[in-house]
Amino acid sequence: MKNATKYITKNLIISILIFLVVAGILSTYNLSAEKIEDVLISQVIEQINAEEVRSIEVRGDELLVELKDGTKENASKEPGESLSTLLSNYGVDPAKMTQVDVAIKGESGLGYWMGVLLPFLLPFALIAFFIYFMMRQVQGANTRALSFGHSSAREIPKNSKERITFKDVAGVKEAKEELMEVVEFLRSPKKFITLGAKIPKGVLLMGSPGTGKTLLARAVAGEANVPFYHISGSEFVEMFVGVGASRVRDLFNKAKKNAPCIVFIDEIDAVGRQRGAGLGGSHDEREQTLNQILVEMDGFDPNQGVIVLAATNRPDVLDPALLRPGRFDRRVILDEPDINDREAILKLHSENKPLHEDVNLRRIAERTPGFSGADLANLVNEAAILAARRNKKRTSMDEMVESIEKVLLGPERKSHILSESERKITAYHEAGHALVAHMLPNADPVHKVSIISRGAAAGYTLKLPSEDRKMHRKVEFLDDMAVSLGGYAAEMEIFGGKNLTTGASNDLRQATNLARRLVTDFGMSEKLGPRTYGKKEEMVFLGKEIHYERDYSEKVAEQIDQEINALLDDAMRTARKVIHGHRDDLEKIVKVLLEKETIEKEAFEELLGAKPTASDGA
Repeated sequence: MKNATKYITKNLIISILIFLVVAGILSTYNLSAEKIEDVLISQVIEQINAEEVRSIEVRGDELLVELKDGTKENASKEPGESLSTLLSNYGVDPAKMTQVDVAIKGESGLGYWMGVLLPFLLPFALIAFFIYFMMRQVQGANTRALSFGHSSAREIPKNSKERITFKDVAGVKEAKEELMEVVEFLRSPKKFITLGAKIPKGVLLMGSPGTGKTLLARAVAGEANVPFYHISGSEFVEMFVGVGASRVRDLFNKAKKNAPCIVFIDEIDAVGRQRGAGLGGSHDEREQTLNQILVEMDGFDPNQGVIVLAATNRPDVLDPALLRPGRFDRRVILDEPDINDREAILKLHSENKPLHEDVNLRRIAERTPGFSGADLANLVNEAAILAARRNKKRTSMDEMVESIEKVLLGPERKSHILSESERKITAYHEAGHALVAHMLPNADPVHKVSIISRGAAAGYTLKLPSEDRKMHRKVEFLDDMAVSLGGYAAEMEIFGGKNLTTGASNDLRQATNLARRLVTDFGMSEKLGPRTYGKKEEMVFLGKEIHYERDYSEKVAEQIDQEINALLDDAMRTARKVIHGHRDDLEKIVKVLLEKETIEKEAFEELLGAKPTASDGA
C-alpha cells in the first residue's frame, strides 16, 4: 500500500510538470524579443498622412508598422478586409502610400496549426495521458495480483559477500558435528549415493531464543557454498485462502531449479502447529499451508539435493506429521552456551572492537550464566556504545561489567532520585537479600549489591552461580526461596509489620511460583509424593493463551495450598533467623550502601568474610 501511494504521487508530480512545461511553451509562443506597442488603426492613418511610416507588414488581420524613427507598432484591422480597401475608406492619399513599403506575409504553417488545432488537441492529450496513467496503475495491480502467490523467500547465492561459515559461529560443537553430514552431502553427494545412503530431508533446529539457530543455518549453506533460501513461517500465510500453499509450491520449485541448495524456514511453528485445533476447521489457511509443506517434503527425490532446515523454540506444539521420519529426520538441539562457549562467543563478537588490557573475557563469561549468544553479542555492543559515550578509544572492563547489569536489569534511572527514607528502606531491603544469600550455603554467591535504580527496581542484589548447572537440588530451591524473602524479612525485622512497603511484591511472586513448582512440577513435596499436578496446554489457534487442566480433586488442591504455604513459612523463618542472628552484619551492609550506594563482590566478602560452603551430603 505504501509503495502504491508513492508510485501514484510520483506519476502525479510528473503530470503536473508536463502540464506546466506545455503551458509555458504556449505562453511564450507569440512573445517577441522586442516590445511592440499596440495602437489604433486611426493612429496609423494619421501617421501615414504625416509621412512618418516607413513600412507596413500585413500578417493576416495584424499590421506590423515601422516608423521612420525605428519605432514599431502593432495594429489590427477588420477580418477579411484588405489593406488597400481600408486605406481608401479612410481617404488616404495614394501618393503618400507610394512612400510606404507594404509587405504581405501569410501566417506560418506551424503557427496556423498551433492556433487552430492546439485548443482542441490539448484537452484530448491531457485526457489521454490520464487514461494511460490509470491503465498503468491497473496493470501494476494485476501484476501484483498475479505474483501474490509467489514466494517471498530471500535468496543468498553461493559465493555471496554475506556468506558465513562455521568459523563465524562460536560454541554449539555438537550441533556443528550433526550438520557437518549435511554439508558433506551437499559438497559431494555421489559419495553417499554410491553407498545407498539417504541424507536427511529435513533438519529441525530447536533451542531457546538467541541461541543461534538462524546463524547456524546460514553457516551450513556457507560451508557447503550453496544457495540459501530464507523465509519465515509467518510469511506463508495471508488473508486469502490458498496463498500460503501457493507460496510453498513456488518456494520448492525455485529450490529444485537451483539444487543443491538449502531452504531455511524460520519460526516454523507459525504454520507447523498441530492440525485440528484451529477454529477454521479443515479449511484453515494455516493448516492448508502445513499440508502443502508436508506434501512437498514427502515428495522429494531422496538425493535431489534440496535440504530443508527449520528453526523453532516451541517443538512441543509442532504437528507429529512434520517430525516423522522422511520429513524432519534429524533434530538438533541448541543449548544455552556453557562458560567455555560464552568465552568463545565473547571473543568472536569482540574481534573488531578495540578492548582495553584490563578486559578479562573469562571473568565476563563467569558472570553471565544463562546468557544466550544474542545476549552476549548485545552485551559487547552495549559496552562499546557506553565507551563511545564516555569518549573512550577502547572498551574497558568497567563498561563490560556495567553492560551485564544493563542487559539483565535495564539502564540506570539516574533521574529516579529516592528520598532519604526510601533510600534507607531500599538499603535494608537489599542488604537483607544479600545477607541471607551469603549466609545460606546452597544459595548463589553475591556479586553486587546496589541501591541505584535500574529498570523497574529501586535497588538490586546480583547473585550468580559459581558454575553452570543442568540439575538443581531441593536444598538449593529452599535457600533460593529464603533469599527471595530476605528483603521482606529485613523490613519486618527493622521497621515492623505495620511499616512494610510494596518493594517486596515481585520477591513474593517469585517465591510463591517457586514453591508451587516444587509441589506441582518437581514432585518435591513429602506429603503429596512424587507426581505432578495440573496439565498446561497451549491453545494452538489462540497463540499464547494457556489452558490449565486440573487433574486432581478439590481435596488435593487444598493440600497443595497447604504445602505451598508450609514451604513459604519455612523459607520466611529461615530468612528471619539469619537476619536476626546477624543483625550487626546487616547494619554493616546498610551503612556502606548508604555511603557508596554499591558494593562489589570483593568488598562484600571483605566486609562479611568468606561464604559458608555446603556440606557434601547436603
